[in-house]
Amino acid sequence: MTNNPSSAAAITLVERAHSIRRHALKMGQVQGQGYVGQALGAADLLAVSYFHAMNHRPEDPEWEQRDRFYLSIGHYAIALYAALIEAQIIPLEELETYGADDSRLPMSGMAAYTPGMEITGGSLGQGLGIAVGACLALKRKDSASFVYNLLSDGELNEGSTWEAVMSASHWKLDNLIAIVDVNNQQADGYSSEILSFEPIVERWQSFGWFTQRVDGNDIDALVAAFDDARSHPGAQPRVIICDTKMGKGVPFLETREKTHFIRVEEHEWDLALNNLEEGKHQ
Repeated sequence: MTNNPSSAAAITLVERAHSIRRHALKMGQVQGQGYVGQALGAADLLAVSYFHAMNHRPEDPEWEQRDRFYLSIGHYAIALYAALIEAQIIPLEELETYGADDSRLPMSGMAAYTPGMEITGGSLGQGLGIAVGACLALKRKDSASFVYNLLSDGELNEGSTWEAVMSASHWKLDNLIAIVDVNNQQADGYSSEILSFEPIVERWQSFGWFTQRVDGNDIDALVAAFDDARSHPGAQPRVIICDTKMGKGVPFLETREKTHFIRVEEHEWDLALNNLEEGKHQ
């Protein structure tokens, strides 16, 4: 379900991103905690992935010709669930089961449980390597499908990530689009202070990737970057580095010093939802 870019589509994508944020907050409210800051920050790139860039069939998540979305960062599952709910791959009513026993929406993403969840992530640094293998397999099938792999700036600490970066370039995997969520935060502090990833653009380029860096909360910039990634003529893998803001859309979460894992007071979930709605109309 690939859309053509237009002003009407851009408005739709903004609305989709807003809904993804709302779904994520409501799931966080169910458990009273969660990786909601990442979901709010990544909502725009997920909206562009699922409602503009990717070919997929919500009614048939296993459609062979689909583009694949690999979530390397398993703790971002709440963000992907929100996108899958918005895409009607997961029923809206299942939102209330988030993190519960026997739910199809566990707190860390697992492919065996959830429709549309392509891989089991969470052991950071593994997703891009899995994506490289999938892209090689798709090429052997003469498939035109793309694999999108969402990874985090924290995963750039992992040596296995850079092995996959080098392998993808060696095999000229032009069906691979990596998306790096740069929110500069991980469990132990600021990503840039724990192990600096700059100059990030030059590093990916040095491995032979077609590299773009954009504001990951700017829908128009994301649409242009995703379009350029798909249409780039070079026989090389592509990466979109997305600078995102943790807690985007909820001002009192945006300004928190640490939002890697969010716990708020019970009444603050409704406050967050109200803030999100107020922002929609500004």
